[in-house]
Amino acid sequence: MTTESRTADGPRDPPLAGVQVLDAATLFAGPMAATILADYGADVVKIEHPRRGDPVRDHGPGKDGVGLWWTVLGRNKHTVGLALNTPEGAEIMRRLAAGADVLVENFRPGTLERWGLGPEILMALNPRLVVARVTGFGQFGPYASRPGFGTLAEAMSGFAAITGTPEGPPTLPPFGLADGIAALAAAQAVMTALYERDTRSGRGQIVDLAIIEPILSILGPQPIVYDQLGIVQERTGNRSVNNAPRNTYRCRDGKWVAVSTSAHSVAERVMRLVGHPEVVGRPWFTLGVRRAAHADELDGYVAAWIAERDLPDVMAAFEAAEAAAAPIHDIADVFADPQYQALDTVTTVEDPVLGPVRMQNLLYRLSRTPGRIAWTGRPHGADTYRVLGERAGLGAAELDRLAEAGVIAGEKP
Repeated sequence: MTTESRTADGPRDPPLAGVQVLDAATLFAGPMAATILADYGADVVKIEHPRRGDPVRDHGPGKDGVGLWWTVLGRNKHTVGLALNTPEGAEIMRRLAAGADVLVENFRPGTLERWGLGPEILMALNPRLVVARVTGFGQFGPYASRPGFGTLAEAMSGFAAITGTPEGPPTLPPFGLADGIAALAAAQAVMTALYERDTRSGRGQIVDLAIIEPILSILGPQPIVYDQLGIVQERTGNRSVNNAPRNTYRCRDGKWVAVSTSAHSVAERVMRLVGHPEVVGRPWFTLGVRRAAHADELDGYVAAWIAERDLPDVMAAFEAAEAAAAPIHDIADVFADPQYQALDTVTTVEDPVLGPVRMQNLLYRLSRTPGRIAWTGRPHGADTYRVLGERAGLGAAELDRLAEAGVIAGEKP
């Protein structure tokens, strides 16, 4: 099945219906931002190199010749194979941009300009166009021309420096964390620009988003703490510098559980639950940062109590005590978790090759105009002829000629 845009009043158009988006980005932040827009009804045309396609098609595991990450990231998008680096391809892109609301791109600064597709040219043709430029380091500065990936942002932002154990090396995440954060930021930036356009100026604008910045913005108060106190946050493993106990703990059955005590009242409940109410009355217990200074003691009490019990018993006791804990899930556990099942967080979508597939559902639920997953990632160039015929005004003979010349690629209708 697919998720449907339906409310108690019946089917409704998704909230971004009618918004036309050109996704000319690759790996991963830009395309993911476009996927978010597509999930909520934007009409997204994915522009790919006619021969290579988006590298995500071959990134990671695949099945029956289908890239599984592309199946998710390409959902709800029309696919067009178009060589932007050719004069004819650039002219076609200008025609598409003339009727679009948004262009998402992640070429190195100066690349689009070199092809005659810079924002100034496109926005002269279409003053309402929003151009989202998602690059590693932004459009200016000494690093602007460098190739940029999320891994570099995770390193440069300070994230890796505070991740891992004190005695171990800085640790990078095993997935595209910085790219994902940048995608969320880019989608929000596009919506901000569209809102301003449609409610105030009537004109589009350029979004300049450097992947190194959104991840830094969510790393807490580190900049102001360093500015005002000269403190550089260090690696503390799973512990927090702001409260304790906060860690992961091994249960008797070998399962793991995470405990958080960000609120003082929760910290009290945890310590009473594990049989050490005496620490609650100590002067240092009243403030999270002071509790963090006694993390060895508090962790010892909590770890010993949890180690004597199986995970189900631990979770039941924490729930009864209204204390905050969660099991450490792998993806198999996520599939089986009743809360995720209730939310339909991992939903089922029909794929024409793979059949029913499970993937992440929409990011959030809207009560009146929800989004939907209408289809999974489509084959390379599946929509080239139709889209370029409808939106660029190209006839069948011209499309055949461009395909023969390698300017476009796609399935003939």
